[in-house]
Amino acid sequence: MSQNSHQTPPVRRVLMLGYENAQVIDIAGPMQIFTNALGPDGKPAYAAEIVAPKPGPVRTTGGITLLADRAIGEIGDDDLAGLDTFIVSGGFGSRALAHDAEVLEFIRSASASARRTVSICTGALLLAAAGLLDGRRAATHWAFAARMKRDYPNVEVDDDAIYVRDGNVWTSAGVTAGMDLALALVEDDLGREQALLIARHLVMFLMRPGGQSQFSAQLAAQSVDDERIAPICSHIVENPRGNFTVPSLAKLAHMSERTFARRFTAATGTTPALFVERARLDDARRRLSDSGLPLETIAHDAGFGGGERMRRAFLRHLGVTPNRYRERFQTARRPIASARGEYPHVS
Repeated sequence: MSQNSHQTPPVRRVLMLGYENAQVIDIAGPMQIFTNALGPDGKPAYAAEIVAPKPGPVRTTGGITLLADRAIGEIGDDDLAGLDTFIVSGGFGSRALAHDAEVLEFIRSASASARRTVSICTGALLLAAAGLLDGRRAATHWAFAARMKRDYPNVEVDDDAIYVRDGNVWTSAGVTAGMDLALALVEDDLGREQALLIARHLVMFLMRPGGQSQFSAQLAAQSVDDERIAPICSHIVENPRGNFTVPSLAKLAHMSERTFARRFTAATGTTPALFVERARLDDARRRLSDSGLPLETIAHDAGFGGGERMRRAFLRHLGVTPNRYRERFQTARRPIASARGEYPHVS
């Protein structure tokens, strides 16, 4: 009995599908997180492997060449037995693979054997092409959400979430969101302390909840090309407490209300009212992170008017309350006690 209680915990096997023109961070980011994860015994908790349609060098869109340990044709049922996590990376190369029968069959086989299936960014398109997302809720990069809705109508696409879990299938938005998802997987396996320890040593600013929005009003304002709408967006971001309505904003833009609303939505991809709410949300998040001010004060300063209105906006866009958001930030910044001393995976 005592001998069994001291057995070494099993190492979880992770299989990452890479391919030509995959996004390098979609592969390297999650793989680094799994490599850094330690079990209760202080030893590596995961054994991660990259596979690809062909063995050997895999050139990514970042110009960096990765090395696939094996080709998918070399992996049989015995290799897939006991697989813990199967991950499909994203990138422009996913477009070609969405019509590759061999790759799609491998995805189905690996997913059927794995305890859980994961996609990063446009890897969700490959899961959908393999039929694994039918009837499920899923996330992908915001720029490909409309295409995914069009091509795979049986998938409930969440075009704003950073990552989504639906049963044993996890999907994420683009690029760094894959690292948020990988941290969530580690937290699910090994606990919050281990996930936060990895986040701190990889200098990740904050463990973001999956429901957090991909949208940033400030980034959106900077990328607007319409010369009549861009100044309005910047004005909203810089003055979130303003009393913004379509009539008042249309007057600032010297347009009719109908023309303004149409051009604003075309330029930003969202309505004026939703853009204002998200600009206020961005401002409130900064204030929650940088100060210990009461929630009501922050709600007023960010333009929400009251705490309940701010709370509803946080739940709608981030999936957490303002209090919970602040707790996550403060927990992520607080030193984590560790009996293991110096972290062994950081040079």
